[in-house]
Amino acid sequence: MSRYRLSDEDLKYAAEFKADPLGTPSPGLQRVLNLLRGGPKKGKYVLIVKEPFRRWNLGRMPESRGEPIEIISEVEYTDLAEAEWDVFKRRWKASTGQDLDQELA
Repeated sequence: MSRYRLSDEDLKYAAEFKADPLGTPSPGLQRVLNLLRGGPKKGKYVLIVKEPFRRWNLGRMPESRGEPIEIISEVEYTDLAEAEWDVFKRRWKASTGQDLDQELA
């Protein structure tokens, strides 16, 4: 388990990610990304490539290694930046309970 935890001070890094989800992150944002991407895999949101560079679906990691990833077919993206931002928001909420759409409004 990581000692680093997300706090309200990290909202500026969420705003940075929202502004440029595909860009090079600052050290502070990289720390946030490491936290959101690390840890237990069970239930973690991921992107599933349906058509390279064109279509993605939302997915969730399984309970146990070797089981198939759950594909959430009703959530499809055609823009990678939008997809990355949505996964970031979902992982943030799972980690903090905060809804970034409300926090950054």
